[in-house]
Amino acid sequence: MSLHKPLPTAEQKGFMSGYLDALSLVERLHRLLLDVIKDEFERLGVIEVNAVQALLLFNIGDNEVTAGELKTRGYYQGSNVSYNLKKLVDMGYMHHQRCEIDRRSVRVRLTGRGRDIRNIVAGLFERHAEGLQGRGVLGADGIDQITIALRRVEHYWTDQIRYIY
Repeated sequence: MSLHKPLPTAEQKGFMSGYLDALSLVERLHRLLLDVIKDEFERLGVIEVNAVQALLLFNIGDNEVTAGELKTRGYYQGSNVSYNLKKLVDMGYMHHQRCEIDRRSVRVRLTGRGRDIRNIVAGLFERHAEGLQGRGVLGADGIDQITIALRRVEHYWTDQIRYIY
């Protein structure tokens, strides 16, 4: 009986290599998304809001939410979301109001200025979707396959976190 793990097969090594490439790609795509948003805002002369804040406004949309809800939905990390929400409120892009039931909780929603930023990001995403399809980069089937695969990874990772605790 050996105390060592068996050596990985060529198939396992290939999968691991592909997995690491996919992880790297997801990370790069997120940074690129922020760069694309930043570039759009620079073109439009909007310098007050950064890309992370613009994406936050886009994701909140017409909803009224708490910072905790944004964190539990998996959109943002703890201190970052609180800091960015405070900045957006201070700059007039969001309204905030203490929750009547739980005074510790603050609910936020977009102001007119916040909706303007959200609309800029929505327009950018619409142009990109049209460009991806129009240039044949990605069609409906391709985007569905990517989304399904990424959701499977998301569920797997979520399960791994639950098992830790």
